[in-house]
Amino acid sequence: MEIIEKPIVTEKFSALSSRTIHTGKKGNKKGRPDTRGTKTLAQFAFVVNPNANKIQIKEAVEQLYNVTVVAVNTMKYAGKVKSRMTKAGYIVGKTKTYKKAVVTLKEGDNIDFYSNI
Repeated sequence: MEIIEKPIVTEKFSALSSRTIHTGKKGNKKGRPDTRGTKTLAQFAFVVNPNANKIQIKEAVEQLYNVTVVAVNTMKYAGKVKSRMTKAGYIVGKTKTYKKAVVTLKEGDNIDFYSNI
C-alpha cells in the first residue's frame, strides 16, 4: 500500500514551510523570567492514502525524506458533486475523495521538493 500519494505544493503550504512563531511568556514585575523567543516551524502537506493512519504517515515521511517528524495532522475531504450543461444534455460527475496530512518536522529539518528538477 502506497502511503504518500503526492506532496501539496501551493502558496499556502509554501508559506507554512518556513513560518516563524513566537514562544514563551513575557516576564513580569513579580519575578517571572522572560522566556520569549522565536521558533521556525517546518510544516509540509501531502495527499495520502485514505486508509493510512498518523503512525504510518509519520514512518513513510521519515523513510522517504530522511527527516524527523514531530507531529502529523490529518483531514479528510469528501468529493463534491459537479454538474454542467452541455449540448448533449446535463452531465453530473463527482470529484475525488482524498485525505490530506500536514506534517511538522523537527526544528532544523527541511524537505526540498524542487531538488530533483
